[in-house]
Amino acid sequence: MFADRYGPWALVAGASDGVGAAFAAELARRGVNLVLVARRETVLADVAERIRAETGVETRTLAIDLALDDATAQIAAATADVEVGFLVYCAGAEPHYTPFLDSPLSAAEAMVQRNCLTPMRLCHHFAAPMVARGRGGIVVFGSGAGFVGAPNMVAYGASKAFDLVFAEALWAELRDTGVDVIGLILGKTDTPALRTLEHRRGVLESVEATPADAATVEEVITEAFANLENGPTVLVGDIMKAAAQMLGTLTRRQAVELMTAAGAATMG
Repeated sequence: MFADRYGPWALVAGASDGVGAAFAAELARRGVNLVLVARRETVLADVAERIRAETGVETRTLAIDLALDDATAQIAAATADVEVGFLVYCAGAEPHYTPFLDSPLSAAEAMVQRNCLTPMRLCHHFAAPMVARGRGGIVVFGSGAGFVGAPNMVAYGASKAFDLVFAEALWAELRDTGVDVIGLILGKTDTPALRTLEHRRGVLESVEATPADAATVEEVITEAFANLENGPTVLVGDIMKAAAQMLGTLTRRQAVELMTAAGAATMG
């Protein structure tokens, strides 16, 4: 059974909405108890209650800002009494899409903390007991923004490049231990964060509108669970697969210029 291999508990970082909440719900449907982590305590509690009512699994919520330096220590202390057999890290979207020099340095530093240091620390903390047990799973969410640099995503794209290589390297080290690792690479995905960003930039008329050419959350979840054993890197959706293949035929300069033009066309 799924829970025997990846349970009895999973920790989902970034679980308050969108892909994180959906990933948590699917784990619960497969019989795995949940520790849900995000900043917004009220929203997180609603997600936990809904999952608990629908599936009957145990849930815990941890309202923690993953950009804080002590986030991992807080999570480790709060989960010391449970056996976490599955780790999902899907926090760290780009909420602003602004030029690097137009934003305070602290925003970039928080992005690196949230997207690089915290997932690395959590993997180090939880992977060791998984290896000792000979079973477990780790999913690190990445982004096509990590393939090549582009304007308005300087720190975000760099942090996602880190996530991509980190997941691949961790997979290479753990592949024979019984612990599955994948870097799940998303392209444009219909999430509340994307709707809010595109509405703010005038791309969408409202936050209820559907972003053009975006994968659905359901597609992401289906792809993820179908490929837990197919690491190190899983590209979600035909558009992402085609984009990765095309970028591989270009020079780095050509790829950056293409990403720059694409960003200008879609985000204004």
